[in-house]
Amino acid sequence: MSNSSIGSVGAGADLSDAPRTAPAGSDLVDVVDTPEVRVRHPRALVWMIGCALGVAGVLILSVVAHGTTEGVTEDVRGFNDLLADILFVPVAVLQGLVSMFAPVAVMIELAVRRLGRQIVESIVGAALGLVLGVLATVLLRQLGSDELVRGMSVWESGTGYVLTIPEYAVALTAMLTVAGPATRRRTVRISWNLMFAALLIVLITGQVSLPGVLVALLLGRLAGSSVQYVSGTRSERAYGPDLVTAVRRAGFVPTSLARVQAQPVQTGDEATASAGAGTPDATPDDPVALALSRADGNRVYALYCDDGVRRDVVVLDGDRQVVGLITRLWRALRLRGIEGRAAISLKAVAERTALLSYAATAAGVRTPRLLGIGEFGDSIALVLEHASPALSLRDLPDDDVDDGLIAEAWEQLGRAHAAGLTHRALTQDVLLTHRDPDGDPHVWVTGWEQGDIASPPLSRRLDLVQMLALIGLRVGPRRAVASAVRALPDADIAAIGPLIQSIALPRTTREEVRRAKGLLGELRGALVERLPEASVQPQRISRFSARTVLTTTLMIIAVAVIVTTINFNEITQAVREANPWWIAVAFALALLTWFGAGLTLVAFSPVRVPIGRATCTAAAGSFVALAAPAGIGPAALNLRLLTQRGVSMSMAVATVALVQVSQFVVTVLLLVALSIFTGSGALVELPSPAVLITLAGIGAVVVATLLVPPVRRWGMGYIGPRLRQVWPRLAQMLSHPGRLALGVAGNLIMTLGYIIALWCCLAAFGQSLSLVDIALVNLVGNALGALIPTPGGLGGVEGALTAGLTAAGVPATIAFSATILYRLCTYWGRVPLGWVAMKYLERKGDL
Repeated sequence: MSNSSIGSVGAGADLSDAPRTAPAGSDLVDVVDTPEVRVRHPRALVWMIGCALGVAGVLILSVVAHGTTEGVTEDVRGFNDLLADILFVPVAVLQGLVSMFAPVAVMIELAVRRLGRQIVESIVGAALGLVLGVLATVLLRQLGSDELVRGMSVWESGTGYVLTIPEYAVALTAMLTVAGPATRRRTVRISWNLMFAALLIVLITGQVSLPGVLVALLLGRLAGSSVQYVSGTRSERAYGPDLVTAVRRAGFVPTSLARVQAQPVQTGDEATASAGAGTPDATPDDPVALALSRADGNRVYALYCDDGVRRDVVVLDGDRQVVGLITRLWRALRLRGIEGRAAISLKAVAERTALLSYAATAAGVRTPRLLGIGEFGDSIALVLEHASPALSLRDLPDDDVDDGLIAEAWEQLGRAHAAGLTHRALTQDVLLTHRDPDGDPHVWVTGWEQGDIASPPLSRRLDLVQMLALIGLRVGPRRAVASAVRALPDADIAAIGPLIQSIALPRTTREEVRRAKGLLGELRGALVERLPEASVQPQRISRFSARTVLTTTLMIIAVAVIVTTINFNEITQAVREANPWWIAVAFALALLTWFGAGLTLVAFSPVRVPIGRATCTAAAGSFVALAAPAGIGPAALNLRLLTQRGVSMSMAVATVALVQVSQFVVTVLLLVALSIFTGSGALVELPSPAVLITLAGIGAVVVATLLVPPVRRWGMGYIGPRLRQVWPRLAQMLSHPGRLALGVAGNLIMTLGYIIALWCCLAAFGQSLSLVDIALVNLVGNALGALIPTPGGLGGVEGALTAGLTAAGVPATIAFSATILYRLCTYWGRVPLGWVAMKYLERKGDL
């Protein structure tokens, strides 16, 4: 076994010497392990993020709630006289103890424990904390607003407001954070208490403000956690003799413990061959143990005792539970109807796992029985029955996945659900299979760490979706749905149809489904074939998505930037001076673009679509743009309209892609035509030098980017499939020149409508540009807006259009005012009409 430590150790041996041989006559245990001396604790990363956010929150609250924080400081200061009578030690002596005694005492204890590296790390943490404290003070003084500085300051007679952040407290907090947990370091615990008492005294005596104390503590914790995460912390997991002690506390006397080494996922034939190399009980790395280690990522050991029976030991480590807690809370927050309780300690995780294991066994579910639990250090060992001989569903050859085995898997899940249990993390590794001597299949369900008792109906339906996806990955969607129809009542089949979504699946299954492109859609289609009356329209089970978070964040940033940089007085004055007739014409042209978009969809659609419905769909896209990035909302509505009218998904996607490609091509060709045939075109007068320089710069960036091989491969990978998708549909359109001309006409109406609308907005302020410059500015502005994933390109479009008009020679104030007016006519002003169109289409069943 590679990269492992092998030795015979006694119950009290020191792992630092492993491998070693215990003295003769001791109770020897053969241990094969790969101990980790230092680990990067996820808790440190969580503290870093939390402290950084906390500092930002305190700074914001010090400005927003300055009166409150100042009042709290004044109220606490009122107890100064009373506290002075109670304290036996003068304030100066207490501060001296904190500044001198605490660091020295902590260093002495670490030295006595022979933790030289931790001494160095503590000093580094203190130095980093001191630097952060000084840097924060300097930045606040130089860059902070008057309100922020006043909120972080205290009042001194004769001096006024003085900014105070106790830098020494930042350094001491960082040092204590790195020195170790207060529960295991007596000097660390005493130092924490002394520092809190000293900070309370300097707070109520008016030497520092309440926000200053909070910022100091958070910065110190941030510095200490950063050092811990970068350098790693001394592992407190149970290895070697400690692990042997934990197993003995679980009620077993081991003769050997062998670590199961993680291996790459194997195919069914490879797994069978590796298992056949020896008896499953002869090697720790048999398929069952490997499946257990892959299922949840915990350490797994092969345990042998004097009775010669093989058992498995699953070790839960405390430093891994932070990630599990965050994952569970995130899933509960993101999914609707999922309870948000989560185990917050290692012992709570073990108790939850034990509860689910015992409940599953009592419900008649075939699962490895939990035989004992033992704890040592920051680890808990779960001793499990070894489900051998067996293979995980992942390792099982395709020919062995027959209808009988699939029915048995549904049967085991049904028993759990009948007892109110849900698994919530069904993957191919948690389903173990074997056949008895008669050839009958048996399925074991393992990995109940994420499960629940007394679960709601939604959790049980999500389990059914996960099982359906697993089976679909192995035998295809039709056989998977057929097995579900045989095992489940029609009501359950109909209920899970809207839940067949990737978000309902565990991470590993979700990744496999993504590689099997189209599987979920095929599952929905097969379900409808079996139950035509069932609805498979996806139900919204997530409160939000990662894209929603990103979009909302970018939108807030864009709005904040725009609002903080806009001179509303100038805009108001400019709008008042604008010609209302030109504004009316611009708004009418913006409405006309809906007709152009609808005309293009009618021309390219493989089925008959009334022009009125197509125009309403384009109008509804203006409303959807409030929540979707530029260009995505209208495309999604067109796709929905076509599929609702019976067009297959592949044909609908190809049609929508053709519409988008044609819009781009027509826009570029129109730009060339304007340059050639207008009086201010390329044959007579080039566009303004600033516009030409901008286009040349963009072209140079694009060419330079494409010279990078990874970017070029990504570009070809992005464009190639879309061209292959569009080409068959375009070939069909070329055989119908009339419809092709109609589609081009629609694109011309839409593109010219936007270009002339921008020209009218400029004319409303008495400014004028050539149509070539207007077209260039509009094209570049909307392209940049489409690249920024904010609703309607908010922020990106405004900035690009303003910069483009300014570069073309329009005064900056007028350029910004014209841009805002243009966006009012083409974006914000059309939203109410888009909402009406959306409701109309929903009532008619077109969306």
